[in-house]
Amino acid sequence: MKRPARPPTEERLMKSALHYLDRYGSSRENLRRVLERKVMRVAHELELDPADFTGMIASTVERCVRSGLVDDRLYAEARIASERRKGRSARRINAVLQAKGVESELAERLMAEEEGGDVAAACIAARKRRFGPWRKGKADADRQRKEIAALCRQGFSFGIARKVVEADDAERLLDESSPED
Repeated sequence: MKRPARPPTEERLMKSALHYLDRYGSSRENLRRVLERKVMRVAHELELDPADFTGMIASTVERCVRSGLVDDRLYAEARIASERRKGRSARRINAVLQAKGVESELAERLMAEEEGGDVAAACIAARKRRFGPWRKGKADADRQRKEIAALCRQGFSFGIARKVVEADDAERLLDESSPED
């Protein structure tokens, strides 16, 4: 049986924020959105005005930032590293960071400092999908075109996608990939 909704208080919002941050990393803006959604649900159920709780949400987010629970830079660095390990392109990572509320200037600066390049990430994506040097057997021109298109849809440039798909030797391709790619 569902508990009856209770009006938001600073203490309840802080507990909600801590519960969320215990499970997920978050940026300042993303935490604000999470708390807003929670307040919206409760306010709708209790027929309250959600705008009355905006200040409470802001102060809860600021408390989390001051205490070090929320740090946009650390969150973005961790997210970039995680996305690169998954073989994601710089364009896609930027889109993810924007969706999570990380400032575009910070995201661009961190992406510029990032060690891995799009070629290395494209190699990871190609290996997972068995494209290019990781495919079994030979590929005809039509299959290569489809593999290039798949990598381009993931946000890699045509040049990088073509370089990875047309490569013969995976090790040489990985050795050639440098941080500035």
